[in-house]
Amino acid sequence: MADVPGGEGGGGGRHQKKRAKKGSTRIDMTPMVDLAFLLLTFFILTTTMYKPSTLQLTFPVPPENQEKKELDKVNNALTLFLTKKDQIFYYKDAFKPGETQLTRTDFSGITPILLEMNKSTFQRIQELGKQLNSNAINQVAYDSLKNLAQKQKDALFVIIKPDADAKYRNMIDIVDDMDISGIGKYAVQDTIKPVEAVLLDAEKMKF
Repeated sequence: MADVPGGEGGGGGRHQKKRAKKGSTRIDMTPMVDLAFLLLTFFILTTTMYKPSTLQLTFPVPPENQEKKELDKVNNALTLFLTKKDQIFYYKDAFKPGETQLTRTDFSGITPILLEMNKSTFQRIQELGKQLNSNAINQVAYDSLKNLAQKQKDALFVIIKPDADAKYRNMIDIVDDMDISGIGKYAVQDTIKPVEAVLLDAEKMKF
């Protein structure tokens, strides 16, 4: 009786199949790098660079011996300066050097001031609110009529000027006061005129 050849490995005869060795996959990236540089060079050479353009303006020559016009009165305008320690300075109408004086208040006192100066518009909005609550008008009509009332000639216009000492919270609070007082015409400016800054700095030294 013939013995079946074997061993500890359980095989190894001459009829055993040989497994093919698997080679590692390798991709040559050199052509792709060359292509990338060629495309980059192509786009750089064919791209049109931005050229800044200027607009030439010609202003008329001012007439000789032109008299300086007096500042026109600005009706229903209020300028607010937001500064350190939650303080507010303000003046009414147009700024006139040598005449305009700043008045000091804070966020607890600015709302009554705004309500008083914007009294007529605030009363119109209050009446519209009553009509809305009684279903005499709908929300769309209320918003439209409120916006129209805030744009009337007698409505208060507020200019808000925060200085470097003002806090971000002060801006949020003053915008809330605009809504509470029914003021729809207001603007925020980040620049203070030199003549205004002189007065503001003098008032800030008092506290």
